[in-house]
Amino acid sequence: MAQIETPRELFVHKLGAALTMEEAILGMLEELEQEANDPRLKQNLRHHHQETEQQVRNLERAFEALGEEVESQPCPTIDGLKKEGEQMLKNVEDELNDAVILSGIVETEAHEIAVYDGLITTAEAMGEEDIVALFQENLEQEQATLKKGRDAKKQLARREAQRV
Repeated sequence: MAQIETPRELFVHKLGAALTMEEAILGMLEELEQEANDPRLKQNLRHHHQETEQQVRNLERAFEALGEEVESQPCPTIDGLKKEGEQMLKNVEDELNDAVILSGIVETEAHEIAVYDGLITTAEAMGEEDIVALFQENLEQEQATLKKGRDAKKQLARREAQRV
């Protein structure tokens, strides 16, 4: 018999996976800041770390609003993105670290946006407007980070194309 039997249990499970995702990203951001070369990229990684801490708090508040224990769940996608990024950083010259980091940011933010979009859709259907507001805050931050990451990646790609 399946562990998850109701739509609410599935929602709470997905909430726990989102928590794992954000907690893993906190660690990744610290590591990436050490690997980054560009001072502006380092600063943006620090800023997003602060936002991610708030996103974790928002997820914890969502658990509380539902009357559920805060419980992390597996998030294989973020594990895979982390592993891929770590492997790429090992395989490239240090001068290419920023390109690897920015690619990882774009991929990770796209995943986070999809996660929050799904959580918002379900929370709206459940009539959990307070929770929707928390997820909407997280979603807007992720969308802004994705835009910054894409813009920085484009600029870096143009500079690198001239070096080829």
